[in-house]
Amino acid sequence: MNFFEKIVYFLKADMEVPPSYGAWHITSFVLMLALAAVLVWKFKDSDDKTLRRILLIAWVAMVVSEIYKQVVFSMESDGVTATWSYQWYAFPFQFCSTPLYLLPILIFAKDGKVRNAVMAYMATFSLFAGLAVMIYPNDVFIGIIGINVQTMLHHGLQVVMGVLLVAYNRHHLNKRFFAWCMIVFSILATVAMVMNIVVHNLLPTQNFNMFYISPYFDCTLPVLSSIYPAVPYPAFLVIYILGFALLSAAVYAIEKGIVTLCSKTKHKGEKQ
Repeated sequence: MNFFEKIVYFLKADMEVPPSYGAWHITSFVLMLALAAVLVWKFKDSDDKTLRRILLIAWVAMVVSEIYKQVVFSMESDGVTATWSYQWYAFPFQFCSTPLYLLPILIFAKDGKVRNAVMAYMATFSLFAGLAVMIYPNDVFIGIIGINVQTMLHHGLQVVMGVLLVAYNRHHLNKRFFAWCMIVFSILATVAMVMNIVVHNLLPTQNFNMFYISPYFDCTLPVLSSIYPAVPYPAFLVIYILGFALLSAAVYAIEKGIVTLCSKTKHKGEKQ
């Protein structure tokens, strides 16, 4: 192995696979809640420039950790020799990977409909996706320390940024806000489908299943994994889209309810 490969091998240090709701999982979850609480408390009324800086820090952390994951997954070694082979199943365009591509819009783009739409998506769909993994990690934990750190860091930041954006946009949570997030989700799902079809035709032996909606590979998401083999593929796709739309609507309704409740409590306290 050369020097770089030795570094990668070192970064693949083993650990016992952490169980769901074990010390590793609970500690990560508590740290996520603490960071979200601090950021909302201090920056929910911040100016746009400050918000962009916070999002930039989160994005850089996500990108660096994702690069680490891609490199580590691409190298196999016995400690003496190393072989490189890109693992297409790990290509970063899953539901939870979308902040990697969308945060730059929130960081660098001018205010407008596109930025507002992305902000709405991050505060609903992306927030839900990250929270789902943080609550039910299932098989995301493996026997590599760095990957387990990356998993919790990425999904934790996904939740934290989503919560911050909800608080930041609390005066703008309306039907248009929800419509924007649906548009972004539809575009991303379409891109994922096109990628699934193109890559399968170019590399038919690779397990490439972005958003888990490929017509060529089983969906492994909870609940949907049981539906996929039980119904025709077009029906599965409709169920997938409607299911995520309903979940996002539920997230939006909860956010709206919390904001309304907090607003009433605040006004009641001011009157007293």
